[in-house]
Amino acid sequence: MGEVILQSILTCPFCGFQKSEIMPVDACLYFYQCSGCKKLLKPKAGDCCVFCSYGSVKCPPIQLHKPCCRK
Repeated sequence: MGEVILQSILTCPFCGFQKSEIMPVDACLYFYQCSGCKKLLKPKAGDCCVFCSYGSVKCPPIQLHKPCCRK
C-alpha cells in the first residue's frame, strides 16, 4: 500500500479560492468555511467529506480504500 498524503488543496466552488490544508487522520471534515468568500462548504452527495468533494487529494481513509466516517 502507498503512503497516505495528508496535505490537500481545497478549492471553493463558489469563488475559486484555494487553500492548502492538512487532513485529519482520525475524523472527517464535513464543513469548511472558505477563507475567500466565507461560504460554508459541505460535501457533495455521495462524498464523505469536503476533501473528497473539493480537495486535490481525497481523505486518508479513501486513499487507503477503507470506509470513511459516513459510510
